Amino acid sequence: MARITRSGSKGVRRAAKSQGRSAGARRAKAATGGIVDRALALLPFSEDQWSTIWLTLIIGAMVGLGFVIANLAGVPAMAQAQVAAMASDAGFEVKHVRVTGTNRMDERQVYARALAQRDRPMPLVELEALRAELRTLPWVKDARVSAQLPATLAIDIVEREPHAVLEKPDRLMLIDRDGAELAPIAREDAADYLRVSGPGAARQVAALDRLLAAAPAMGPQVAAAEWIGNRRWNLTFGSGQVLALPEGDDEGASALVKFARMDGQNRLIGGQVATFDMRSPPRIYMRVPGRADAIALEEAAAGISE
Repeated sequence: MARITRSGSKGVRRAAKSQGRSAGARRAKAATGGIVDRALALLPFSEDQWSTIWLTLIIGAMVGLGFVIANLAGVPAMAQAQVAAMASDAGFEVKHVRVTGTNRMDERQVYARALAQRDRPMPLVELEALRAELRTLPWVKDARVSAQLPATLAIDIVEREPHAVLEKPDRLMLIDRDGAELAPIAREDAADYLRVSGPGAARQVAALDRLLAAAPAMGPQVAAAEWIGNRRWNLTFGSGQVLALPEGDDEGASALVKFARMDGQNRLIGGQVATFDMRSPPRIYMRVPGRADAIALEEAAAGISE
């Protein structure tokens, strides 16, 4: 008896199943592609810009891979030169410098140092060395330096804040809270700043701030402060009167608080007393101009009358 096989029907089922899987894969691919296309359409880039971005990423990855391979081969110097040449040929070199954060200082000082990197391949730009050099500038408290591929060197400056004026023998210097000298200043422009003087006074500005903070009402009245003998302060008020404080941070602050209390009760600032001497607490000595001469005349007149 002949055997009848149904291989044809199984083949048809397998073909149908294969076609179903292919159709499902095409539908999934179409759906995924549609999602990706819609996501890319939401981003603010044109097709040309996307091409540039992808090209930049590919070249950057190739440069980085070449550098790693060369380092593993034990030739880092040669690798660096080769990578720099590749980067330069690909357009990865300093063509633009962007500086931000300069409000008071002359930003040309920053550009003068940054432009020394112009046309240098990006892998050869020593960002930390440039940052250290920028921090030597008087106005620069800190600097952030970064390479923005393919061709921009970005520098963000953190400036020092002017706080007081240091009286030097030959000029007036604007200084910050740390006593760092920023720039010369004309006398007519220095009126809005507290003036400090005396050897080592610039290094004591932070301590002076703490002293004046002990008696907040006195701060706006103080026009100048002289650091005496590297140990204590003489304060000069806007009225021209001078207050001599004792040595020591705590002692000076206590004396200033006491003087503020006395001024609130008796209006000492703006009166006839020229000098208030509080160096020997709890006593306070006051000098009135011409008072000694008047007393001498009174004593002489009394002697004649006798």
